[in-house]
Amino acid sequence: MIFAWLERRRRAALLATPAPPEWAETLHREYALFRRLAPEARARLVDIARVLVAEKSWEGAGGFDCDDRARVVVAAQAALLLVGIEHDYYDNIDSVVIYPAGYRVPGGRVGPDGLVVDMADRRVLGTAHSTGAVVLSWKSARAGGADADDGRNLVYHEFAHALDMLDGVVDGTPPLPDRQTYRTWFEVMTKYYERLVAAAARGRRGTLLDTYGATNVGEFFAVATEAFFEKPRQMQRRLPDLYATLKLFYRQDPAGWPRRARG
Repeated sequence: MIFAWLERRRRAALLATPAPPEWAETLHREYALFRRLAPEARARLVDIARVLVAEKSWEGAGGFDCDDRARVVVAAQAALLLVGIEHDYYDNIDSVVIYPAGYRVPGGRVGPDGLVVDMADRRVLGTAHSTGAVVLSWKSARAGGADADDGRNLVYHEFAHALDMLDGVVDGTPPLPDRQTYRTWFEVMTKYYERLVAAAARGRRGTLLDTYGATNVGEFFAVATEAFFEKPRQMQRRLPDLYATLKLFYRQDPAGWPRRARG
C-alpha cells in the first residue's frame, strides 16, 4: 500500500507541472492523429505520455540514440490506447527498446507474446514481450505516427499486445469487466478472425484488416486495434459490430473525429 501511495504522489507531482514546451511542437509535427483530437483528449494523452516517459526505461539499441523526440513520439502513440479506459500505465511493461529500423531476433521466430517459438532467424519491426519489454523500429514507429490513415501503426500494434498480456494470457482478449462483455467479445472477435483466416487462405488482398491478423487471435486483436484508430469510418461501415466492440473497450469513437487537424 505504501508503494502505491508513493507512486500516486510522484505522478501527481509530475503532472502538477506543465509539460515541456517542446512537447507540443514535437507532437504537432510528428503525430498526425494528435492534431485531430479534442483539447481534453489531447491533454489526457499528454499526461499519460508524460508518466510513460518518466516511469519506463527507454533504451536505444543497434546504434539508435533514444532521445527526447523518440520517447515523446512513441509514448504519445502508446498513450492513445489508454485515453478512454481505466489503466495503470501498462504496468506489465518495464522498458521500451528502440532500434533504428528492423532488427533480427537471434535464433527464432517471435510469437504473439514476444517469445521465440522456432529456430529460424527473422527480421522484425516490433515485439511485445511477456518479460516486460516492448521493442520497436524507430523508422516504423515514426512513419506510423506521421500517417494517421493508412491502417498501420506499429506502436498501437505492440501496445495492444501489452494490453492483451495484462491477464497473463496471450489470447486476443484483454481484461474485461464482466461475463457478458467477455461473451460478446468472444463472439464478435471469433467471427471476424475466422473471416480473416478464410480471406488469407484464399490469398485475398485489399481487406480492411491486414491479413497478418490471421496468424492467431493475439495478432488479430492487435491488427484490429490498428484499423480501429486508423480506418475507423471504414470499420464502422463494413464491420459495424467489430467497431462497436472495440469502441466499448477503448471508450473512444475515432469515427467521430475530424478528418483534418483541429485548430
